[in-house]
Amino acid sequence: MAGPALRILGIDPGLRITGFGIIEKNGATIAYIASGCIKSGSADLPARLKTILENLREVIGKHRPQQIAIEKVFVNVNPASTLALGQARGTAICAAVDAGLPVSEYTALQVKQAVVGNGHASKDQVQHMVKRLLKLAGSPSADAADALACAICHAHGGRLGKLSTRGFRVKRGRLV
Repeated sequence: MAGPALRILGIDPGLRITGFGIIEKNGATIAYIASGCIKSGSADLPARLKTILENLREVIGKHRPQQIAIEKVFVNVNPASTLALGQARGTAICAAVDAGLPVSEYTALQVKQAVVGNGHASKDQVQHMVKRLLKLAGSPSADAADALACAICHAHGGRLGKLSTRGFRVKRGRLV
């Protein structure tokens, strides 16, 4: 018998666009709740971070997740881009901690491995698998799909792996 449902908020941090995705895990079943993107515009850095913080607080208040899964920062060739991404990520973590929620962190490689079965999967493959795993009518945007993938990875303890590709085949580098 499955315990109570667990609501997970996945976050794909970005200074320009922060993706979010909420799923609910009930036993071995996962279900889509909501997803979207927070666009911070082109204001100065403090204003952009405030936009991310306020919008994530609103998402958390509205959907009441119990756990947060966030993608870890990768080191970019451009130090300024890495720093900006780190600041957006820190802001997202602050929104979660401020709400008293536990935060788990996953690398992009872990998320892709868990959802697609290949740590070097393309964004298109991630979108496709998220759509299939959550039985969505359409594909979410790339940022929302990455956030949902992060939540799915967390829901399965980062170990979904090859199970998610059963019944699929690779054609020209894509799962079909």
